[in-house]
Amino acid sequence: MRRAMERGHDVLCLIPVGTVNDDPAWEKKLAGLGVRLAHYRLDRKGLNPLRDLATLSDLRRIFKREKPDVLFACAIKPVIYGAFASALAGFPRKSRRSFMITGLGYMFEADSPVKCLLMQLARLLYRCAFTVAGRVFFQNGDDRALFEKLGILPSSLDVLMCKGTGVDTGRFALRPPYAGPPVFLFVGRLIAAKGLREFMGAARMTRVTHPEALFRVIGPAEPGPGGVPLEEVLAARDAGDIEYLGEQPDVRPWLEQARAVVLPSYREGVPVSLMEASAVGRAVIAADAPGSREVVVDGLTGFLVQPKNVHALAEAVQRLITDPALAERMGLQGRGFMEKEYDACAVADCLLDAIGALG
Repeated sequence: MRRAMERGHDVLCLIPVGTVNDDPAWEKKLAGLGVRLAHYRLDRKGLNPLRDLATLSDLRRIFKREKPDVLFACAIKPVIYGAFASALAGFPRKSRRSFMITGLGYMFEADSPVKCLLMQLARLLYRCAFTVAGRVFFQNGDDRALFEKLGILPSSLDVLMCKGTGVDTGRFALRPPYAGPPVFLFVGRLIAAKGLREFMGAARMTRVTHPEALFRVIGPAEPGPGGVPLEEVLAARDAGDIEYLGEQPDVRPWLEQARAVVLPSYREGVPVSLMEASAVGRAVIAADAPGSREVVVDGLTGFLVQPKNVHALAEAVQRLITDPALAERMGLQGRGFMEKEYDACAVADCLLDAIGALG
């Protein structure tokens, strides 16, 4: 949004309300950029069709009022209902509608009959939405390949790759190694698919032989489907396995104190927490899974381990405990990787150029 404004364009940011993560502070930050704000109702993970109709109605009303020249939407429901609402409102025309797939989420896990049904529903909705879209950006090749396999992408759609939204390498500046005890940090919502249970299991296993190691968790509770109950996280805290820090307005001080950031997620778009960690100069440990393998160079900037394998995760953690120099080298390599491939300003310019209407 900031780069679009620097190019002389008027930017309207649509803010969902009714989510579990409403935060007035974020609205102040967005308003501070100079963008205009509008609100619409969104039940982020709910399956109530009446609430989704409210989302569609609100977006259609905004589009008819604002008559935008360009639409850019990301995340599942904003993409699907943004496409439908813009078509119903007549704005903008198909070639000016661009969408970004930021990850596939709960509905594409397909590890139960209910999730299989949800995946078929998502497949249908995406397919319909993309028939009125001009282009779609994927953040990793695995998601694109899955959409192609499922027949979601119509031949008329312009399909492009992007590097997420990048990382602000100025704000997340390189920091010297932390001189204290080895700290391993998990940053993410408290959901099972992020690998939180594997992280807690690796912490419990590691602290038997390395009681000096600290394992910290930052992130909000997730009451929706797939969430790890807060009581379970607090029980791990009370057992001495982890420290739970809740939500934090600024993750940078905690990154500075970490030896490595750990994200054993089963699937991501492009994980921001790993990009921020590498930018600060911290080693990263992640599951060898879609999205994460885009931003981790195994053995160079961090380690990729087998998904859902607590023992492999603990081994990677213990290797960085016993070899702090390796962690430092990985962090420096990660910083260079972020500067070269994932700088937010360069990524934003690539997106705007690809959208075309903002060139």
